[in-house]
Amino acid sequence: MAMKQQFIEIMDTTLRDGEQTSGVSFIPHEKLQIAGLLLEALCVDRVEVASARVSEGEFEAVRTICRWARRKGNLDRVEVLGFVDGGKSLDWIEQAGGHVINLLTKGSLKHCEGQLKKTPDEHIADIIDTIEDAHRRGFIVNLYLEDWSNGIQDSPKYVFHMIDCLKDKGIKRFMLPDTLGILNPLQAIDFVRKMVRKYPKLHFDFHAHNDYDLAVSNVLGAVLGGAKGLHTSINGLGERAGNAPLASVQAILKDHFNAITNINEEKLWQVSRLVESYSGIAIPPNKPIVGAAVFTQVAGVHADGDNKNKLYQNALAPERFGRRREYALGKASGKANIAKNLEELGLELSDDAMKKVTARIIELGDKKELVTQEDLPYIINDVLKHANIAEKVKLKSYMVSTAYGLKPLASVQLQVGDEVFEETATGDGQYDAFVRCIRHIYKEKLGRKFPWLVNYNVTIPPGGRTDALVQTTIEWDYDGRTFKTHALDADQTEAAIKATIKMLNNIE
Repeated sequence: MAMKQQFIEIMDTTLRDGEQTSGVSFIPHEKLQIAGLLLEALCVDRVEVASARVSEGEFEAVRTICRWARRKGNLDRVEVLGFVDGGKSLDWIEQAGGHVINLLTKGSLKHCEGQLKKTPDEHIADIIDTIEDAHRRGFIVNLYLEDWSNGIQDSPKYVFHMIDCLKDKGIKRFMLPDTLGILNPLQAIDFVRKMVRKYPKLHFDFHAHNDYDLAVSNVLGAVLGGAKGLHTSINGLGERAGNAPLASVQAILKDHFNAITNINEEKLWQVSRLVESYSGIAIPPNKPIVGAAVFTQVAGVHADGDNKNKLYQNALAPERFGRRREYALGKASGKANIAKNLEELGLELSDDAMKKVTARIIELGDKKELVTQEDLPYIINDVLKHANIAEKVKLKSYMVSTAYGLKPLASVQLQVGDEVFEETATGDGQYDAFVRCIRHIYKEKLGRKFPWLVNYNVTIPPGGRTDALVQTTIEWDYDGRTFKTHALDADQTEAAIKATIKMLNNIE
């Protein structure tokens, strides 16, 4: 359903509500890097970076971010959650260098009376005192109505009385949280619309929670209801089931609602990966937009349709998000998927050879889940039994050793083309020592670039046992292109070494 084009303001709360994900804690320099990417690379309109009075570490993080934001002219875009606490939150934010407070107030009668033990008018009087104090200090004030979704259902007179008393107090934004994630999209439309129609001159943000897996739907319902701002988080991090993920919200706003935002879509994946790394919360491979597998076609019929007229592609082009489409290799892939991967590698096969390679990939797919594009030259070489794909880099011999109290040592003899090189090095581990030898050969003796190791993962292959094979998968960055190599062996270091030799042949 299309709607009249409108601008939607995005406030990202990864560094505040997102950090309330169980087990997640960002240290100050991580918060600074994420905040910088959110504001300058991804171009969100505002970031909520912390809750006031939490800890000394949080204070240092806010101070660091505010110092950077002031230099960049972004201080008004940095927000901190604060409380109606007699000015203590304002003191904390002011000392940290902040300029915007997101003031948490009670948006339901149940919370007001049950938690604060105050009447609505007593609570409103305390809020007004805090707002006036904030304005005297030069603060911008936004107002959260905590538990608003319950309040608008169960005590709407209380909610409207709150707004009536506060609408002329210089509050920049009224923020409507579905604190317990209870709404469905129809309710989100209805309740936000009631607020907008009753107070058409006010700016309303909507803040969703994902307890029923409806956060994205409710966010978009709020837009249909007239909300001017939305709260999101990277990868959907947040309290309990999390918040609305920015990547999904952005794609749907643009493609289904004809809405305008300032978001730079090409940076969504980069920021998503950084937050994944710092938070320790893995992105599911099938997570829309940012999942590892969402731009991978598995079925051969899909690749065939894409070859003929892009029949299995939609508006979610991976290039929008700084990614590319891939075609999986496995038992369901068929010749079309294999042809697509061969095309990217610059390889061609006869029909007979293609049949043999397809049969082998199907066989491998039945035995293990991961068959990568980087495997293809080796599979082809193995299947066709001749040197269609020359192995330009060969490991002639190597030795790795470790001893108590000494750094691990590696000695390597490597053949590159017709030349054989030898090198010895120590490292922080056996594999690190091996890589230092190879890097030295490439950089010092050959004068060539050597890829950066981006990620290193060891798993037990499907059907494997801890005393059987391990699978080492290594992700590399070479001239801005990332790719993976993997290998199997009973020994983890040996598997990593095999994967590294695969990488060298890849770049050769």
